[in-house]
Amino acid sequence: MKKLLITLCLLANTGLMLSALPVLAYEPPTLAKLEYNQGIDFYKVGQYDRAMASFRHAIEIDPNYIDAYYNLGSILEYLKQDEAALAVFKQIIVRRPDDYESVYKAANLSSRLGQNDKAKTYLSLIPPESNVYSDAQALANSLNTDMQTIKMQEKQAQTSSVPKIDPTNGMYNNIMSPTGITTDNNGNLYVACFADNMIYKITPEGNRIVFVKNEKINGPIAMVSDASGNIFVSNYNANNVIKITPTGTISVLVSNIQKPYGIHIRDGLLFVSSQGANSVLRYKL
Repeated sequence: MKKLLITLCLLANTGLMLSALPVLAYEPPTLAKLEYNQGIDFYKVGQYDRAMASFRHAIEIDPNYIDAYYNLGSILEYLKQDEAALAVFKQIIVRRPDDYESVYKAANLSSRLGQNDKAKTYLSLIPPESNVYSDAQALANSLNTDMQTIKMQEKQAQTSSVPKIDPTNGMYNNIMSPTGITTDNNGNLYVACFADNMIYKITPEGNRIVFVKNEKINGPIAMVSDASGNIFVSNYNANNVIKITPTGTISVLVSNIQKPYGIHIRDGLLFVSSQGANSVLRYKL
C-alpha cells in the first residue's frame, strides 16, 4: 500500500499537487482501502469534502489506518482548519510516535494556533536523523530558539514534573490473580489480572483504575512497556501478543504464538518465550 502524502500547495491557478512516498508494510482491510482510494479520487478532482468523508470512513473501518489519517489531516491543514487538523495528526502520533512528519505537522499547527509550548514539546521528539529535522530547526528558529535548546529544556521539564512511585516498602492489595507488571515514564504501575482478563493502572498516588478490559485480552501473563508508553502483553490463552497504546487502543501485534509467556524489549526488538513451542520469538518493532 503506497502512502500518498498529500502536499497541498496552491500553485498559480493550477490547483494542488500530490506526491508519493515509499511503500509501507502495513495492509489495511480491503473495504478500508476501497474507501481510501475513493478519497484519493475525490481529492484529485478537488472534491475535498467528499475526499475527507471517504478518509473518515476508512478510519472508521480501520482505526489504525495511518495513511487515511495523514491525508485527512493534510486536507484540513490546507483548508486552514488548524484545530481539526491538529487533532488528526495527534491520532497518528499516538499510534506511531516515530512518524516524524506527523510530529512536525503537529508542531507547526500548534505554533499557528499560538500554542508555542506545545509546539516545542512536539519539536523535542524529532531526532536529528529525521528527514524533517531541518524544517523543525527552522520552526524552532521562528520561535526564537533552536532544537538543541528545546530538547534540553524539555528533558529538564520532564525530569522535574514526572510523579514518582513511593520509594518505601509497601503493598498493593486485593488484586485478583495478578501476573505481569510494568511501569511508564509518568510513574504509573500497570498490573495484568489473569482471571479477569484486565489490566489495572495504579497511579503514583496509589489510585487504582481499570486501564483496559477488552475481549482481545485473554489470559494476560507478562507485560513490558517501551519509551513511548506502549504496553506489550503476552496473551497466553489467545496465543498472541497485543499492543496497548497509552490511550488504551488495543491491537494484535503478533499472532499464532503457542502459549506466549515471558516478554522483553531491547534495541527495538521484542522477545517472547513460547511455552507451547519450546522456543523464543524475536520480533522487530
